[in-house]
Amino acid sequence: MSGSAPFKMRLVHLDLKGAPPKVSYLSEVFPLFHALGANGLLIEYEDMFPYEGRLRLLRAKHAYSPSEVTEILHLARLSKLEVIPLVQTFGHMEFVLKHAAFAHLREVAFFPNTLNPHEAESLALVGAMIDQVLELHRGARWLHIGCDEVYYLGEGEASRQWLQQGQNNQAKLCLSHMRAVASHVLARHSSTTPLVWDDMLRDIPQDQLKESEVPQLVEPVLWDYGADLDVHSKVLLMEKYRQCGFPRLWAASAFKGATGASQTLPPVEHHLRNHVQWLQVAGSGPVDTLQGIILTGWQRYDHFSVLCELLPVGIPSLATCLQTLIHGMSLNTSLLGEHGQLQMSCGSPVSNSILIATCCSLTRIIHMLDEKQQAGTPHDAVAAAHSTGGSEGPSDRFCLWMVSGGFTEDAKLRVESFLGVSSLEITDAVSEGAGSFPGSDIYTLVMQVSLYLHNSVDTLLERNRYITGWFSPYHRRRKLIHPIMIQHIKPEALSLLSRWSTLVQQLEAALQLAFYPDAIEEWLEENVHPSMQRLQGLLQDLGEAAAHQAPPANPGLDKGRDP
Repeated sequence: MSGSAPFKMRLVHLDLKGAPPKVSYLSEVFPLFHALGANGLLIEYEDMFPYEGRLRLLRAKHAYSPSEVTEILHLARLSKLEVIPLVQTFGHMEFVLKHAAFAHLREVAFFPNTLNPHEAESLALVGAMIDQVLELHRGARWLHIGCDEVYYLGEGEASRQWLQQGQNNQAKLCLSHMRAVASHVLARHSSTTPLVWDDMLRDIPQDQLKESEVPQLVEPVLWDYGADLDVHSKVLLMEKYRQCGFPRLWAASAFKGATGASQTLPPVEHHLRNHVQWLQVAGSGPVDTLQGIILTGWQRYDHFSVLCELLPVGIPSLATCLQTLIHGMSLNTSLLGEHGQLQMSCGSPVSNSILIATCCSLTRIIHMLDEKQQAGTPHDAVAAAHSTGGSEGPSDRFCLWMVSGGFTEDAKLRVESFLGVSSLEITDAVSEGAGSFPGSDIYTLVMQVSLYLHNSVDTLLERNRYITGWFSPYHRRRKLIHPIMIQHIKPEALSLLSRWSTLVQQLEAALQLAFYPDAIEEWLEENVHPSMQRLQGLLQDLGEAAAHQAPPANPGLDKGRDP
């Protein structure tokens, strides 16, 4: 592979169905996306789009206004980012089918995720959604129509009856709806090409795909977010699609939101490996087979799931992944060595000079972070508040992430400048900051909460000898405590609560600059409040127990004792 980037299009995915950023924050990160190597955006609006008329009820509380969508598109153009809107039209329709007005269009009456493809009203519904979105995205070269994870397709009553007729099968049902939606797009918006996620196409026999006419209507996006992506299988799948007649193919990787529904910090090594594998896929097939790559950044697994990594927290991972795609690498052997470490071999002096991310360094960092999460090591800001005299944990100075040894020096300096970090190789303690990129304060504070809050409270409640020995759950329920133990427990608990309260206030203030109130409330309630409430509960029980320790009515007159 030459030193040129193998993907002409590199789109950053904005998943707005959870924690949608304010337009003001997008104005800050779009230039950074461009500087890091992105040249497009895939915007999955879901309920953040300002639908009108009968569709107005789809709007979220803080949905963007038409003028805000226009401003987002203007900001994207200023940063030379081509926008592809995404409208779900088959699966992942929860934000539509949860409403009573559209519940009758569910494939299975009890599940709001999949649209019933047999109802004429279903196509009219998604057609109206598409038309409204493209009205605000005039000139869009592509529209992503989703069509992934169409769960329970074929299980509705209408589908069951249809499947019993002739040669009908689930694949035919799926392709029929895709064809209908894509035909609507092309009929009403002839200059816009539909994209679809490819998972519902993978197992369909080649002849059936070819005969369906779908390959002449859409471009599939092959998605795989795994660190152990099977390169050979992807190359074979690409060849299958090409033989079916698909004119162009796309890839989709992930820089966050793909390793756990409740993940708060992206595992950078996992995402780096994923992109390294996609580079190998791109280099193994015919040149320009892949039109581009979408770096997905999922914010929820579906409309009803919890939030995963916030966008600002994913930016260092995004920077690593984009720069990996830009500079490329030469891969002559298997990426994974016998010990599970990435192996990158050089094929030419040029590619050797731009190898990305020596993974021995990266692995060491991830291991360090993992050890901290397991040990519950407190950050300096809260360490003094809950020292229990136990064994000393790992050092509080650790790497946020590392991509050393692989960049050219110029590229390395550029990324350090973009993110405002002094070095990609190691950062100072978290309290001294993680950079100056937009949202870096959120990144720093979320890291502290994610790595230390829960563990610091656990350490106090479960390993403090005064609490476990003299104020156990048994004692707390009965408001029993030796008075002297209050002096051992209360100052430490108050100090820990005070320090965390200050940090949480800082985090809330930082979040308010980037997100709307409902997203902030949700993130804090999921990730902060449970631990804070445990601390507050301890102090409340301690106060009630202390109140039960009434002194003798007249301690100076104890007739039961000798003078």
